[in-house]
Amino acid sequence: MPRVLTLVSAAGVAGAAAWTALAPHSSALSLLVVAGAIVVGAASWLESGPTSARELTMIATLAAAAAAGRILFAAVPGVQPVTVIAVATGVALGARAGIAVGGAAALASNFFLGQGPWTPWQMLAWGACGAAGAALAPLLRRRIPFALACCVLGFAFSVVMDLWEWYSFFPHTSSALLVQLSRGLWFDTAHAIGNVVIALAIGPELRRMLERYGKRLHTEVVWA
Repeated sequence: MPRVLTLVSAAGVAGAAAWTALAPHSSALSLLVVAGAIVVGAASWLESGPTSARELTMIATLAAAAAAGRILFAAVPGVQPVTVIAVATGVALGARAGIAVGGAAALASNFFLGQGPWTPWQMLAWGACGAAGAALAPLLRRRIPFALACCVLGFAFSVVMDLWEWYSFFPHTSSALLVQLSRGLWFDTAHAIGNVVIALAIGPELRRMLERYGKRLHTEVVWA
């Protein structure tokens, strides 16, 4: 079943990408189909992984904490802990866990903050932050590199969302893109700075805690 879902999502991505290229006036809908197909493919890949009930419980708990933090900081534009938690999860527990935490946190928090065509792209962008944490894990074990990575990923997340909004709802011109990128600069900067502050405060400690818990999850008892 996961393989079938992966093939279906790949076909959906290809078809929606062609639709986007051939009918730019339908960009919003076609890009939504692209994002939905990628989310389905990612979910099938995650589901096929070697997970246990305890691992799923931990991922759900981390996603809930990230979602709750995002809701708690909703009054402060751009500031939220999702990026830091997703990156720390990726560093400590690997790409599958990091992607799952980032995507689930976006989906869960939007039940309170508002669902819309932006939700799949937020899921993908924060899932990618978790994957980046896993890919860069050897470099992110110290506080400063971890915080710098979260800063860069904060800006990268904002750029992804700006590009999606520009291509979906605005003229496909460089001037419109510049306006879209510049009008959210203060919010994007707040997101990146918030990531730095949160990462400096709790990043390494969260990573070490998750690593210890991850080792317990994979400990095997061998009876002589």
